[in-house]
Amino acid sequence: MNPSESIRGLCSALVSGLEKALGDNLFGVYVYGAAAFPDAVPTGDVDFHVILKETVNDKEKQALKELHATLARDFPPLGAELDGYYILLDDAREASPPPHQLQADIVDSSWALHRAHFHAGRCIVLYGPDPKEIYPAPSWSELEQALDGELRYWADHLDECPDYCILNLCRLMYSFETRNVVISKAGAAAWALEAIPEWRQPTELAQKSYAGRATPEDKAFMTAEVGGLYRFACERIRESRSD
Repeated sequence: MNPSESIRGLCSALVSGLEKALGDNLFGVYVYGAAAFPDAVPTGDVDFHVILKETVNDKEKQALKELHATLARDFPPLGAELDGYYILLDDAREASPPPHQLQADIVDSSWALHRAHFHAGRCIVLYGPDPKEIYPAPSWSELEQALDGELRYWADHLDECPDYCILNLCRLMYSFETRNVVISKAGAAAWALEAIPEWRQPTELAQKSYAGRATPEDKAFMTAEVGGLYRFACERIRESRSD
């Protein structure tokens, strides 16, 4: 089974399970992220939003817990890597990040970025209306704040996952310079190979790693270089703000 077939099967089972678990309380199911980009390499997770009409009760919470356990068992490895938010319809219509209905201490910190992707059509509608009818379009100030949050996040994870840091730094530089946040990591890397050729080698190795083909030597090189790329990215972003 190729990756796209795997994702389709998983998504179909997810929607069927959600309908059974939530019934009339289910309003919408939307997949975004790498799965929604034709240029993306196979992804390690599936990003999604489930929109609810009302707060879930204890019976629904238990049914959702059982659903995710079943998906993890029946659709390895992606079934265990469903990375999503359960949010209320009323909250989805607001500009402020909505709370997760299953994990009260979690909010969608990239809310503005996700809304931009939905409005650009970079999502897969699994259930419900066109997301542009629900999610408010983000302003650049909201997007900039979200991008700044991502830049701070990756600063704390440089050594932990240098390949993802490199690709996301490419995406951050692209987004600040073009004011377009709707791009995949693969697309941003392709842009960076042309726009910043002095960082070609770590970018190419990050692409290789993202595709699951990196060697230990590749990973060691990326770990040694990612700090320098982070500092370069911060300076380039600073310059783009002043233009």
